[in-house]
Amino acid sequence: MSKSSLPGLLAVIADIAGKDVALEIARSRGGTRVTIPARAEPGHWLTSLVGMDVADRICRGLATINADGRLDGVRDEVIPLGPVSVMRLARQRAAKAIENGASAREAAREAGLHERTIWRMKAKDKNQGELF
Repeated sequence: MSKSSLPGLLAVIADIAGKDVALEIARSRGGTRVTIPARAEPGHWLTSLVGMDVADRICRGLATINADGRLDGVRDEVIPLGPVSVMRLARQRAAKAIENGASAREAAREAGLHERTIWRMKAKDKNQGELF
């Protein structure tokens, strides 16, 4: 079981190679389907991104033994966006703007979100008390 707060495969990668590496992978490939070989290969996107040693640690950590007794890598797995999600970052910007006293309209403009999204965020926040 993973100890990381990251979602899915990113949590497993964080446990193998550290949270910073997992976040770098999310920034680079988050939201897309990837293939990770059983052993690191020169020229593979993962090796180019994190280096041969770290990539090999990740590859071996994710590898499984198939029915024929051979080592298999990960195929067609979607890397979660995690905290680098565009919407998550926009919501964080909006929450910070609201925290700093911005109106819903100002926070929406600053974060690039719809004003109704800000209202929904405020409605879900139980610590807000009276909204306006």
